[in-house]
Amino acid sequence: MRTATARVQGIETFYRHAGDPSAPLLLLPHGYPASSFEFRNLMPALADDWYLVAPDAPGFGYSETPPPTVFPYTFAAYADWLEAFTDELGLDRYVLYLHDYGSQFGFELAMRRPERVAGLVIQNGDIYEDRFGPKYDALRRYWSDPTPLGLHELAANISEEGFRDEFVGELPPELADRVAPDLWMLHWALMTPGRFEYARLFHDQRTTLERFPLQQAYLREHRPPTLIVWGENDGYMPADAARAYLRDVPEAELHILDGGHWLLETHLGEVVDRLRQFLARLA
Repeated sequence: MRTATARVQGIETFYRHAGDPSAPLLLLPHGYPASSFEFRNLMPALADDWYLVAPDAPGFGYSETPPPTVFPYTFAAYADWLEAFTDELGLDRYVLYLHDYGSQFGFELAMRRPERVAGLVIQNGDIYEDRFGPKYDALRRYWSDPTPLGLHELAANISEEGFRDEFVGELPPELADRVAPDLWMLHWALMTPGRFEYARLFHDQRTTLERFPLQQAYLREHRPPTLIVWGENDGYMPADAARAYLRDVPEAELHILDGGHWLLETHLGEVVDRLRQFLARLA
């Protein structure tokens, strides 16, 4: 695996890449509160046959953290940035790995550039509001009454303990033990005062609900080859959030595993096996 930087919309953007650039491409936008580090084990496992690219979004990982006057830290801004990243690197055909917040950025990219999408891998990235899990309750309360106090309470989760809960909160002990503390310790160590702008995403996330019907329509219209691999121990996105995709892409291949939201930490081998079989049909 290699690392590089690119200037995207004037923002110094760090990314990891692995494999032969002439090989078919798997594009890996990350989730919150992580970075391309979440794909550190997946990338070398597939690099013999695929080229894998995982960027750090602005304000995450090793990418630059511009002030909000330059980058507004909204879901729409991140979707624009991801599209600009693919243009800057000349990535014109790819399978998209859709996970967590990265699923929203990725779906927007897919809808804007459907001709570029060779397939989708969906892993704990939800687009069905009626299948939200109980961990969304605090967000729902805030969205219905978006007060400064409510946002302050949500922002309190931007902490070392809050990050730990994001990564292992719903996992049974025997699975939580598989998740190295590096995952939350690294990302907490990378926090700077400017990165508390993450809280803007909690506020703006309500706008993604308006995009869900459009994303569902994209699936129905374009029917991209789709693999769904899902960790069922997820307070935000339980197993029914995965099954809901079959409403709009019934031919999708669905695998529900006993991991959690960060499935690559606990079930890497199982995910790699299913990815290899799926990607082999697309290459």
